[in-house]
Amino acid sequence: MLSSRVLGLVGRRALSTSASLQGHATVAVPGYTLPKYQDCRSVPLPEIPYQENLTSDVTALKEKEKGAWASLSAQEKVQLYRIKFDQTYADMNRGSSEWKTVIGGTLVFIGLTAFIIVWQRKYVFGEIPHTLSDDWIAMQTKRMLDMRINPVEGFSSKWDYEKSEWKK
Repeated sequence: MLSSRVLGLVGRRALSTSASLQGHATVAVPGYTLPKYQDCRSVPLPEIPYQENLTSDVTALKEKEKGAWASLSAQEKVQLYRIKFDQTYADMNRGSSEWKTVIGGTLVFIGLTAFIIVWQRKYVFGEIPHTLSDDWIAMQTKRMLDMRINPVEGFSSKWDYEKSEWKK
């Protein structure tokens, strides 16, 4: 909070576009060092007004503002508000339709990925190896049981050789 106050004061003092350094050359102040207008819900009062260059109509309205507010119409009050602020809280809180773009992009990405997977299965990968068929796996399992592979804690320890079925 203190830093924004200090920067606000510095920004007001640095509104001129050049500074003189005690008789030396004039140095231009970079535009990015000056405060910028920004609407933000957490900081309700921006450092500078939304419109800095006022037309003659707006200047006349600002002079009228110094008088009684009862003499101002509702449209003039809104115009005075729009000089200082760009958006109202309702405008800032209004949802955007950006979610549609995000969902659309995500669906396009998923569709493209599915297309690539289908293409790879058809043209890149060959047929499924015969070693993954159910018949081959059954023959391999029978062979491992006949060889009594790892009978203490492994595969064959779960087979009941007397009943010829898996242990329960």
